[in-house]
Amino acid sequence: MDVPEPGGHPAVLVSDRQTLSLDAPALVALAQRTLEGEGIGAGAELSVSFVDEAEITDLHVRYMDEAGPTDVLSFGQDDGEGILGDVVICPAVAARNNPQDPAAEVRLLLVHGILHLLGHDHEAPGEKAAMWAKQERYSGVTAP
Repeated sequence: MDVPEPGGHPAVLVSDRQTLSLDAPALVALAQRTLEGEGIGAGAELSVSFVDEAEITDLHVRYMDEAGPTDVLSFGQDDGEGILGDVVICPAVAARNNPQDPAAEVRLLLVHGILHLLGHDHEAPGEKAAMWAKQERYSGVTAP
């Protein structure tokens, strides 16, 4: 479903191709707050897809050359015209990651994916601490 840009926020386009219940309007608002917090405003466009395990497994193998499902993938585009890229999340894997609060895990994964699109990484300890702090600030969820 396409979500319009109220008040000049970045556009967040959502495609839900899986069966678990999600609060799409709240996730769109979270994505917009995260982008705006990182200095991205109106005119930017982000695609967010919620997919089943078969689709995320296929993408994980095809693009990361890693077997099995994963929880989130980010595909940057940065075409110079405001299209940031795609964040793909598998809520079923998120639910296994955090069975006590799968909705919180989806929020964390959404922010995590967006931060990757914007160039943040967590390979080095200092980078990880900075990225985890941003994730927690935007999502309200503490990552392990």
